[in-house]
Amino acid sequence: MSKILVTGATGHLGTAVIEFLLKKTDASNISILVRDAEKAEKFKAKGVTIHVGDYDNSEALLKAFEGVDKVYLVSGLAHNRGEQHEKVINAAKEAGVKQILYTSFQRKTEAADSPIGFIAESHLYTEKVLKASGVTYTILQHGLYADVIPMFAGEHLLQSKTIYLPAGEGKTAFATREDFAETGANILLDETGKFDNQSIELSGSAAISFTEIAAIISKVTGETISYVNPPVSEFIETLTNAGAPAEIAGLVAGFSQAIGLGEFEATNGELENILGRKPATVEEYLTGVYGKA
Repeated sequence: MSKILVTGATGHLGTAVIEFLLKKTDASNISILVRDAEKAEKFKAKGVTIHVGDYDNSEALLKAFEGVDKVYLVSGLAHNRGEQHEKVINAAKEAGVKQILYTSFQRKTEAADSPIGFIAESHLYTEKVLKASGVTYTILQHGLYADVIPMFAGEHLLQSKTIYLPAGEGKTAFATREDFAETGANILLDETGKFDNQSIELSGSAAISFTEIAAIISKVTGETISYVNPPVSEFIETLTNAGAPAEIAGLVAGFSQAIGLGEFEATNGELENILGRKPATVEEYLTGVYGKA
């Protein structure tokens, strides 16, 4: 059985990947890279090997990767994450890691002027570096997480009863973070090589608009929730006037515009195939979030 290391292990995605791995392989086959060992105590108690380090510390990376066959590289959050990912890839190669899984993003275009170009650039750079590294790769092109819908809808949705977002009638093939995590775990545990040197677009089984999402939340809550599609400039002004940092307002506006352009609408059945079951639907996810509201 391959020795597996998961980075970003105390984040939502990394944690979920580890939990799925623990259901399917012995803890002795799993190690993790964390910045804060205290946050990983629950995994240490289960027998998972803990390494402390970050994407900027090449020495710590090399030590963590000793004897590891496969690395699940969770994309970072720093402004220089492309450079950080390159350090991880180089350290993995030097340590003799056989395969790297990288969490990238779903897209329809790679144009520099895309509304999410500021997000895309580092992902595209990392994919290029990984493919050129000579290490066997599997690039997981994650679609948008259903888990972001409540954030996009707003924390006071049930008071405002309005989803206010410049996404037009664009549709998104949302899937849950849990399903992406289980898919990653399944690929990590595969020993057939069928995922070697593959870029796999992963998304939900059906694409849905925010008009449809508003209707689902209305059904779940018994409240009438409307969807309003403002101009982008008005949206950003409204959010910043309400106290949101300009960076956050720009981020949500960028993703909303990308949704409107259909960047995340594609479905291909890959997620279902690798899971071996139907992925959770948006309605199932939103029922879990708003059903007890």
